[in-house]
Amino acid sequence: MTADRIRCLLVDDEVLARLAMRQALAAHPEIEIVGECGQGVEAAQAIRVLRPGLLLLDIQMPGMDAFELLRALPPEEAPLVVLVTAFDEHALQAFDARAIDYLLKPLDQDRFDAAMERVKAQWRGRRAAALSPMPAMPPIPPPLPLPSPAAPADRVAPPPGGAPYLQRLSVRKAEHIVVLRVEEIDWIHAEGNYVRIHAGGASYLHRETLGRLAAGLDPARFLRIHRGTVVTLDRVREIHPLFYGDCQVILQDGTRLTLSRRFRDRARQALGLH
Repeated sequence: MTADRIRCLLVDDEVLARLAMRQALAAHPEIEIVGECGQGVEAAQAIRVLRPGLLLLDIQMPGMDAFELLRALPPEEAPLVVLVTAFDEHALQAFDARAIDYLLKPLDQDRFDAAMERVKAQWRGRRAAALSPMPAMPPIPPPLPLPSPAAPADRVAPPPGGAPYLQRLSVRKAEHIVVLRVEEIDWIHAEGNYVRIHAGGASYLHRETLGRLAAGLDPARFLRIHRGTVVTLDRVREIHPLFYGDCQVILQDGTRLTLSRRFRDRARQALGLH
């Protein structure tokens, strides 16, 4: 066994299901099976003893299901997790449990292989982070001059104690200036020191950084879902988990955007995800 191999624990109350996992893992010599468990309580004990780096975990088991097991694990003991189940209704719970992937039984080898490639990529990232020395703090750069907007923006006062929120925004369109009400905005994304504002099927390049513009938007109406993207909450139609940390946000007009893992907790609260 080499230090780079991923120690894997199989957890499923069906012997044939664990056999199927073993057979699927035969194509991945980098992953070493260190044990099998048929119940959640048994798995919790095995995790503390065996310290696996990966769990292939059934959801519905006697005594303790997968989500109860994962909640019971201390953060420092939490391995990478791929959920394996015969049911497809647990997708959002899998997303909340930070599972890398969500596989349906019977296992499809191509789909399984894709999940294992994501596991290996995350494992390499963890190893690199653990082995890298702490980087020296870079010098603090001088503040950049703030770009001037095309024209002044109207603001409306937020709750006491804060800066006023934007109510209107003036943007250039060719040789003209268009005045947008913020409720017209569908979504915004960064383009260097500019932003591209999408509103009603049109888009406008505006000379302002996304961070500065987002700071003036009412958080009850706008949500940052990525370091380069802000959406209007009322335009969000669907959320599709992708099982490797990110998920897909679909707007009312069909636009597909990425919700990154960094902004997931904020989105969960704002969109009422459970």
